[in-house]
Formats: sequence, structure tokens, C-alpha cells
Amino acid sequence: MVSQLEAPTRGGSSTLSYSIEGLVQVFTCPHRSFFTSVMAQALRIAGQGTPVLVVQFLKGGIGQGYQHPVQLAQHLDWLRCNLPRCIDTPEMAEAELTALHDLWQHTQTVVAAGQYALVVLDELSLAINFGLISEADVLEFIQQRPRQVDLILTGPEMPQAILDVADQITELRRTHRP
Repeated sequence: MVSQLEAPTRGGSSTLSYSIEGLVQVFTCPHRSFFTSVMAQALRIAGQGTPVLVVQFLKGGIGQGYQHPVQLAQHLDWLRCNLPRCIDTPEMAEAELTALHDLWQHTQTVVAAGQYALVVLDELSLAINFGLISEADVLEFIQQRPRQVDLILTGPEMPQAILDVADQITELRRTHRP
């Protein structure tokens, strides 16, 4: 989470302020899953007045696209790809692939502009594993983001190179109890 610290000075005439570096968090599991705790965290942070962006790369069906964000809370923008269906295979029509790449470009642009303090990239690992978004592009995006931006990346089978740069990794597992 982004924090601004101020150190008081004698006389109170000036303050020293600096931002704390944002975290890269990964939520992964062996199966395709909706990460309810991630959405709860995003809603809670947005409710506190912090700008949040949630991007779902492989979800479609609602004719949204980056041009028509849904605002779930006053400070939470939610984007889905402009697709007629949810993607569950690397085989995509040309128009679907264009919509996904447009969403990825838009995401990179708004994050670089510093419009959001928390950015959730849902099912990013699937987009990488399907060959739809390059792992190298994602690693560059992580490194080039404004230093105070927190990232949450979700999806099954997150590539090791991304796990290696993560500050926190949460692996969800199913347990079988009698």
C-alpha cells in the first residue's frame, strides 16, 4: 500500500516527505480460481480513498473493453477485455487478440502515468502461459512502474521469473479434510 511519511521539523516550516516503495504480490493456485481475498483487498483500499485498477485480461462477455470501465466504488475502476467470451485457450480470433493487446497497452499507459496506487492484474499468468502477453513484457512492466505503485498478479502456474521478483507470494491450496 502506498504511504506518505512526513517528518516534523523545528519551527514547523518545512517537512520531509517520501513515498514507500510499492509491493509486488502474487496470488497463485494450481487451478483457475477467482481470488475473492484479492477483490476484497481492492475494494477495502478503494473505500479508503485510494485509486485502484482491476484488470481482467481473459474475462469477457459484457462488451466492456478499456474504453468503458466499470466503477465498482468511487475509487475502483474495473476493466475487462472487449471479448464476447471468456478465454480458456491460446487460440483466439484476430479481433480477440487485438482487444487483449489493446487492454494490455492501456494498462501499461495508465500505470506509467501514475493514475492508480494499486493495480490488480487478474489471470495474468494464464495470458503469459497462453503466449498472449510476453513474460519479458510483464517483467519490464513490473520494473518500469512508478516505484510507489502496488501490484497484485493472479493466476495459476505463475512463471518462476515473476515469482522471483515478487515481494510476497500467496499460494492457495485445496485441503481435503474428512
